[in-house]
Amino acid sequence: MIKNWQNRFSENIKDYEGYPIGKTLKYLADPEIISLAGGLPSPKVFQKSEMRIISERILNIDIDKIMQYSAIPGEQSLVDAIIGFLKRDDINVEKKNILITTSGQHGLDLVGRLFLNPGDRIIIDRPTFAGALVAFEMERPEFIGVDIENDGSNVQVFEQKLEEMNKQNKLPKFIYVVPDFQNPTGITMSFEKRKELLDLSYKYNVPIIEDSPYRDLRYYGDPIPSIYSLDQKHNNGGGNVIGLYTFSKIFCPGLRVGFNIGPPEVIEKMTNIKEGNILNTPKYNQDLCMAFLTEMDLDSHFKKCKKYYREKLQVFLKTMEKYFPKETGVTWTTSEGGLFLWVSVPEHIDTNELFFEAIKYKVAFVPGEQFYGENPAKNHMRINFSYASKEQLAEAIKRLANCIKPLL
Repeated sequence: MIKNWQNRFSENIKDYEGYPIGKTLKYLADPEIISLAGGLPSPKVFQKSEMRIISERILNIDIDKIMQYSAIPGEQSLVDAIIGFLKRDDINVEKKNILITTSGQHGLDLVGRLFLNPGDRIIIDRPTFAGALVAFEMERPEFIGVDIENDGSNVQVFEQKLEEMNKQNKLPKFIYVVPDFQNPTGITMSFEKRKELLDLSYKYNVPIIEDSPYRDLRYYGDPIPSIYSLDQKHNNGGGNVIGLYTFSKIFCPGLRVGFNIGPPEVIEKMTNIKEGNILNTPKYNQDLCMAFLTEMDLDSHFKKCKKYYREKLQVFLKTMEKYFPKETGVTWTTSEGGLFLWVSVPEHIDTNELFFEAIKYKVAFVPGEQFYGENPAKNHMRINFSYASKEQLAEAIKRLANCIKPLL
């Protein structure tokens, strides 16, 4: 009998602890708890009747192929639909620029596997998406974090870090950002900063990973061009940006389908990795996503999503103002879209400890510590406003206030 399996684990995985948010959610089994923790889109905006109709049709027509292995890079029909979908956003790609992934998380995993060796550096925002951190951590990189500002990444400090690393001859493998309605803060990077970030990418020859799960969920203001589209318009034709997308937030997460876009040599190598880890993404799931892009009324769907989530965001912000006046020292971000906001409490409150106290009050959030690659701040929390009903949101904030105020 093997008594010590730990000694047999790879060096990359020995100290790897997986996704912290998944562990947080195990405490939420009590149905009386109102959870603001997960990143769940609301079932109220799922296209259920359309899914039933299309499912029946494709199963009747193509069931033998659906039950078989399919092309590893992705179904051509879905790739074609994505090419058309991205043109709406002024992004022009071909088949060679696209790899279908089995969720956005799979897309992040491919990035980490492709680019990172142990000790390689990555520039990230503080805080940033915990799913990206946990994907990249398997390769044991060094995270170089810079505090995010109200209009997105602190590009000026990014440049200082790049210059320092350039002098050390140890530039980062890439810069990772979520420019639109960032998870966890809800912050959107300004147009000026997107251009400045691209200039840094060109100056130091460091690629940008642009994660775009929420881009179509804008509730206020005008869309800002994606970094990928700005890169394509560059005099040299671009090629410095890799885009990560998922259908989870704009369609439904249960299908686990996404796609990565980038230079052909990058996509080819990611495809090689996919060949070695999951082979193909289920054809049935891809067919449904293709139908979502080509047969369902996208404009009507996005209009419905925006109205529904906008109303919830308004309830959240209004109720926060009611229960957390300025003198409490509790602050929060606002957002033009997405699913999340970032709440900060006075520094003497540790939200990891507060989480368990909040459970007693039947309300839950994600402690902010989970969104830092290094030196985590302890007095923040991520709030999701998309899943709970408007009535539950108001009640959850009331419970949160009852929990926090005795600690102020």
